[in-house]
Amino acid sequence: MRPRPSTLALALALAASVLAVAVPEQAFAHALNVRQDLPIPTWLFFWGASLVLIVSFALLAVAWPQPRLQADSWRALPTRLSALLTGPVATALAGAIGVALLAVVIYAAFEGRQDPARNLTLTFVFVTFWLGMVVVSVLVGDIFRAFNPWRAIARAFAAGFRLISGQSPPPPLSYPERLGHLPAIIGVLGFVWLELIYGGAGIEAGLSPETVGLAALVYSAITFVAMAMFGIDAWIERGEAFSVYFRMFSQLSPLEFRDGRLGRRQPLSGATEWGAVPWALGLVLVSIATTSFDGAQEGLLQSPIRDTFDWARDAGLGVTASFRINGTIWLALSIAAISLLFMTGIRGMHTVAGSPPVRELARSFAHTLIPIALAYLVAHYFSFFLIQEQAQFTYLLSDPLAEGSDLFGTAGAGVDPNPISANGIWYVQVGALVAGHVAALTLAHDRALAIYDDPKRATRSQYWMLLVMVCFTTLGLWLLSEANA
Repeated sequence: MRPRPSTLALALALAASVLAVAVPEQAFAHALNVRQDLPIPTWLFFWGASLVLIVSFALLAVAWPQPRLQADSWRALPTRLSALLTGPVATALAGAIGVALLAVVIYAAFEGRQDPARNLTLTFVFVTFWLGMVVVSVLVGDIFRAFNPWRAIARAFAAGFRLISGQSPPPPLSYPERLGHLPAIIGVLGFVWLELIYGGAGIEAGLSPETVGLAALVYSAITFVAMAMFGIDAWIERGEAFSVYFRMFSQLSPLEFRDGRLGRRQPLSGATEWGAVPWALGLVLVSIATTSFDGAQEGLLQSPIRDTFDWARDAGLGVTASFRINGTIWLALSIAAISLLFMTGIRGMHTVAGSPPVRELARSFAHTLIPIALAYLVAHYFSFFLIQEQAQFTYLLSDPLAEGSDLFGTAGAGVDPNPISANGIWYVQVGALVAGHVAALTLAHDRALAIYDDPKRATRSQYWMLLVMVCFTTLGLWLLSEANA
């Protein structure tokens, strides 16, 4: 059936209407503290971002008639380079570095001064590790696998067992296929809950280094037990939270480590198989939702969160319990809202003739959200990351325990609170959101071409995905404007 031109016009008009209603000009009154100094009016950022998405959609419909990202495009790089980067020496060295960093973090957590801003632990865990490893994974592939301290320790024990007994013990249990990445989702949620809800204001207050150190020990124990139960590789591939999380972002990288060799592939093409594992969609939705919640609690949700907090406290709960229960509820609601938005688009796509079942359709398009998750992270944490990493590689590096040492002569270094102008930060944030959503549109269009046998029906199905992407862009810009108030 030929798509009617009016259908496209309706979808584009609806997308524009959502933008205009959901983000009125008043929302940008809080965009930046120096908003009035921007070189162009902020409403132009808003309309410019939406226009880029609409134009990109039209260009994809015309100039991208066949799927280009579905086939395996991996090509091995020269053998010598692979041997240098993935050989036994490099693997052992990377694992040793990972174990050493974990040990330093735990030692600093218990033996250092309990000052969140001066102790190495919190900045390293929640900024350098959690945010920095995402950037590295997108650039060079799944490098965390080599540096994973839990994998390195488990492999060392397994090697010792083989040396003594002459054989490798089989894992006692097979990993349940239906669990997929569910344990990883639980681990990621636990990590975010510790930072944002248990810790109150995260790095700034409420979360002590000792608490983070204790959490690291508990997580390590759980990870070792799980690897003993299901096998090292099975748990790393499916259940270990940080391995799965960073590998999700590495799917966007043009580089991939495969069977002990480093190779290159077409950018974005690695993401196409992400949804094949159960609960893979859930992990990327959780990633977007947790970042959205972190931004919304500073602006968009600040008032309702305060109201429900007051209600809980008036009901007889203590201040701490009210804050944590309240935060947990709003985090869950954020996840539900993001999931509902995506599934609305999926159900709309399902109305197109020849569509697969809704659940299969959702899994098929799960990978299209990975660039959005990355865009949200960059947009929300960019300036924060720049400031905290100055501390990480100056006074925190020289004085990790906050006890007056100066190991590298940088303990007295200061931090520039404005490493980039407010205008520059705004450009990066908006640019990240737009680029991420254009990449998501590209992945969605390519997958639609592979699913539907008619390019016109494939394009028609993506009217709904365009609306979803516009809504996500709108939400991202709105959160930025409110959070920077």
